[in-house]
Amino acid sequence: MTTTLKIDFVSDIACPWCAVGLGALEKALERLDGQVQADLHFQPFELNPQMGPEGQDLSEHLTQKYGSTPAQQAQIRQTIAARGAEVGFAFHPGGRGRVYNTFDAHRLLHWAQDQGDGAQHDLKKAFLRAYQGRAENISQADVLLAAVAEVGLDVAAARAVLDSDDLSLAVRERQHFYTQAGIRSVPAVIVNDRHLISGGQPVEVFEQALRQIAAGEVA
Repeated sequence: MTTTLKIDFVSDIACPWCAVGLGALEKALERLDGQVQADLHFQPFELNPQMGPEGQDLSEHLTQKYGSTPAQQAQIRQTIAARGAEVGFAFHPGGRGRVYNTFDAHRLLHWAQDQGDGAQHDLKKAFLRAYQGRAENISQADVLLAAVAEVGLDVAAARAVLDSDDLSLAVRERQHFYTQAGIRSVPAVIVNDRHLISGGQPVEVFEQALRQIAAGEVA
């Protein structure tokens, strides 16, 4: 018997741990194939909503925001790269380089949820590969539209979204909903609207949690 779980993956393309967490969640679901099926939705969360169009040097940003040193940042990058490799995600060797505004990416992800089964998931992964994997400027329309094309979605329709203010209010409302619910860091994985799994957890943690939640739903 397969149990379907609604999973809201609250995250930001600017968050490397979100790439790790998504990879781990995917692998956990592969292990639970036949037991658990995911109704997966990607929800917006901006780590740096005030970031300007020019972005900011990554090391400078991390020092200002978290007080970390370049040496500490390099160590964390190594840790994240190793965790990414475990779940099949290849981070850019030198890091992202700069931090960029991700609001337009979130607008396109919101648009993609109505573009067919799996479209939002595919686009999310394409955005992560572009920014976290290749250190591209994820705030630029050409980068976003290249990802749209990569996953076979309608580039003209996506460009129309970017050229307008479409979906801005919808995305801000979703972000407000999750911050009001107490989400302060990402990834935050919310199962069936009531179970929270925080952070880029290992595959085993996601697997055990989903198995327990599914068993509880059946009971």
